[in-house]
Amino acid sequence: MPVDFDMTEAGAACHCGAVRLHLRFTDGLHSARRCDCSLCRMRGAVAVSVPLDGLTVLSGKDALGLYQFGTRVAEHYFCRHCGIYTHHRRRSNPNEYGVNAACIEGVSPFDFTSVEVLDGRNHPEDGGGGVAGTLTYRPAR
Repeated sequence: MPVDFDMTEAGAACHCGAVRLHLRFTDGLHSARRCDCSLCRMRGAVAVSVPLDGLTVLSGKDALGLYQFGTRVAEHYFCRHCGIYTHHRRRSNPNEYGVNAACIEGVSPFDFTSVEVLDGRNHPEDGGGGVAGTLTYRPAR
């Protein structure tokens, strides 16, 4: 079944299910992006945006770990049981969360044939930024 890129609401969860989220989108999955900063390069996730009031932790708040680095403005959340990154409060826009698209029910990062990669190595808050490139997925079959 094809993914509805215009979805307005969805459920999301970490791998083990300890953390469960409810999401309300303003732009569906059209905000999909990756980043090439040091953390995101290693994490490798496709993230989509939701406003701060568009993310509700339904269960597992106590299972969420927080990781911060550098300026300690961005807040990166992950499940302390299975280790999966679920979401982060963005440094470039603290009024939004980036949500791991792979955690959204019925969505896979491979549903996105082309994803913009942001230049996180030269962060906009540090006078850089912009688009670093595009990541493309072409299924073999």
